[in-house]
Amino acid sequence: MNLKKRLISFLLILSLFLTGCEHFSIPTNANTAFQNFTLCLFQQEVCANTVNLHYSLQEPEKFGITDIPITFGSFDLNEISTLSSIENWDAALHKFSYNALSKENQLTYDILSYYFSAQKKDIAYYLYEEPLSPLTGIHTQLPVLLAEYQFSSQKDVDNYLALLKTMPDYFSSLVRFERQKVSAGLFMSDDAVDTVVEQCNAFISMGDGNYLISTFEERLDDIQKLSKKERSDYLQENKTIVSSAVLTAYEQLASSLLSLKGSGRNTQGLCYFPEGKEYYAHLVASETGSDRTISQLKALIQNQLDTDVFDSQQILNDPILFSEEANAFTESPENILKTLEHKISSTFPSSASVNVNIKYVPDALQEYLSPAFYLIPAIDNFEKNTIYINQAYSLDDIHLFTTLAHEGYPGHLYQTTYFANTNPDPIRSLLNFSGYVEGWATYAEMCSYYISPLNKPQATLLQKNNSFILGLYATADIGIHYDGWSLEDTILFFEQYGISDSSTIQEIYEYIVGDPANYLTYYVGYLEMLELKKEMISAKGNSFSQKEFHQKVLEIGPAPFDIIKKHLY
Repeated sequence: MNLKKRLISFLLILSLFLTGCEHFSIPTNANTAFQNFTLCLFQQEVCANTVNLHYSLQEPEKFGITDIPITFGSFDLNEISTLSSIENWDAALHKFSYNALSKENQLTYDILSYYFSAQKKDIAYYLYEEPLSPLTGIHTQLPVLLAEYQFSSQKDVDNYLALLKTMPDYFSSLVRFERQKVSAGLFMSDDAVDTVVEQCNAFISMGDGNYLISTFEERLDDIQKLSKKERSDYLQENKTIVSSAVLTAYEQLASSLLSLKGSGRNTQGLCYFPEGKEYYAHLVASETGSDRTISQLKALIQNQLDTDVFDSQQILNDPILFSEEANAFTESPENILKTLEHKISSTFPSSASVNVNIKYVPDALQEYLSPAFYLIPAIDNFEKNTIYINQAYSLDDIHLFTTLAHEGYPGHLYQTTYFANTNPDPIRSLLNFSGYVEGWATYAEMCSYYISPLNKPQATLLQKNNSFILGLYATADIGIHYDGWSLEDTILFFEQYGISDSSTIQEIYEYIVGDPANYLTYYVGYLEMLELKKEMISAKGNSFSQKEFHQKVLEIGPAPFDIIKKHLY
């Protein structure tokens, strides 16, 4: 999982973009003008909130950014002005002559054109978004982002403390948004309310043991010139603010959600909302980056399921499978990452030189976060990287190996730092294409089975099984949200494939209801990566090179898959 560190409420806050940048004249040098255009866009977007800015840039002054207001942003959206802003930027983009741009700028042009178009559609469906989803909601991600908010100067500390004070206002805007959802008949179910409230209460119950207090003390160690009194004062101020502002914000959020409980009219998939089916199709396209219709995606997924079943049956007939015991994995996470980085060198291009710090999810949040996740570094300091492991999940040896491949090499860490090392246009770092990012990481995870200590039949069988299970989840996601499957329908579906534990299936059902299209982000992204490889194999024939394919996809970077295809050769 690639933790979304950029706290943009769920839309580009393009209403801010009109300040000083709405008019562009095109000078003689089209590429220079285009880069000025994208820099202005980057400056406006990266300043949408303080967390966004801090995580994106270590030294914003070098990007012409100074004196930024301290804010988390807001969920209050003016639809008319935001749509107008998007249209203005889109119109400005299309003033450029495409043929006059360099290949790199043409790629950025294509991506921005796609992104603006997608954002216009987002406006129409913005009340369908759910920022409080059980696994990826702001209330679970925000504490981790704050705990990782690093200090390189006293100004960073002052900004951080000032930011924490604004959390009640930020959560108040979130509550106002949820009330708008109630009025539109789009509020979450009672079960979802109970889950979110439980998650909020778990965070609140930490009290003085809250890790925003303990990690703050650790982060202060990075400020070398603090006097003992300054340090003591900061520690006390942070403790007071966590109690008076942060925990109060969570208490108010929990209380407000409980007051709205009973307002949710739909306990099933998105298709049971008005226009829910249309919204789901848009969401899938947005999250996966695939231009295939839902029907085409169903066929693509089913084809892979059939392939995985057939391949697994063939492997089960291999006598080597049962003649050898699986080799033991005894390495630490740090050593596994080193092993992975070394072993991928024959089929992946050389990685950027970076550092990675392995951390563990705090006890109070283990129940609510993924087995592992990677925190994206600042674009001007991508050498410093962090991977979190959630010890609540009993990852056995092979699963720890493949999980670290997903988050590390050749997954998120490798892909992110490789692309950053190509010095891309800064705006590229702010555009979220989850299908590419999670699809690449899932592809990396699948590849890692074959460089693990397992023999080939064992590795292949486990990889096919992993792909197959993800395919079942992706099928259920479409079934629940597009075709209207009930819990009973979902149970019957999984029973066809030998999965009959009704309580487990109910958990899967509730998770999919709470996070629509999430599994598709991973699985469809993975399948589209495979389709890209098939196309290159077909085009190159005997001259096809895995390393060349990986290099091309990495250098293009996060983008919709139809745009990647266009720029692949």
